Amino acid sequence: MTRLCLVRHGPTHAKTMVGWSDLPADLSDTAALARLSSYLPPEALVISSDLSRAVATADAVQGARSRLGHDPDLREMNFGAWELQRFDEVEDQDRYRAFWEQPGDVRPPEGESWHDLEARVGRGVDAALALNPGRDLVVVAHFGAILTQIQRSERISAYDAFAHRIDNLSVTEIEVTESGWRMVRINHCP
Repeated sequence: MTRLCLVRHGPTHAKTMVGWSDLPADLSDTAALARLSSYLPPEALVISSDLSRAVATADAVQGARSRLGHDPDLREMNFGAWELQRFDEVEDQDRYRAFWEQPGDVRPPEGESWHDLEARVGRGVDAALALNPGRDLVVVAHFGAILTQIQRSERISAYDAFAHRIDNLSVTEIEVTESGWRMVRINHCP
């Protein structure tokens, strides 16, 4: 069995859609980082998205754990032309609403769809699992990336996955066994 601990990076405080923009995380809440680090499995391997907000958060919670390389497959959704826009700034509101209300194949201009994100993050998680069989993994990633793995574990629709809250510096835990995936907890803030 492998414990997959999906950690959302520290807050950026942006009030816009932040996908591939490399905004830094606010890691000033050292008490929360210490609680998070002490909660995570001590022998786990740590891997993160290659965006600096995830890398810095992984650095802050790593402790004595071994580190794997940064993986661009674990990045947040690519919002394309909508990147760093507020929701009310998006020109094509019909497409924007369809993107959130019927997630799947709808994509922002020059961006990726939910299915694209799901496939990319799944590929990254599967590669980390395959290269480290039986080892617990701490994966420091992003809101959308974590939701894809909740969807996968719970076998729910993308729309239903969106109903989950994923706070910054929270842990979502999944047990991965030969017989399948089992959700342990979602959005746990130690």
